Amino acid sequence: MNFSSLWIRFKSFTGECVRVLKVTRKPDTTEFKTIVKASGLGMVIIGLIGFLFTMARQIFFP
Repeated sequence: MNFSSLWIRFKSFTGECVRVLKVTRKPDTTEFKTIVKASGLGMVIIGLIGFLFTMARQIFFP
C-alpha cells in the first residue's frame, strides 16, 4: 500500500466516525435503567452458567 491509499482510507474512516458521533445521543433515564437491568441480568446468567459448570466439574471429576 502506498501513502495516498492509506490517507484516503484514514479520511474515510474518520468521516464515518464523525457521522456516527453526530447520530448518537445521550440516553434518557428510563432507557438507561433498562440498559443497566439487561446488562446486569446478562452478567448474572453468565455467572450462574460458569458456577454450574465449575460445580459439575468438581462433583463429577474430582
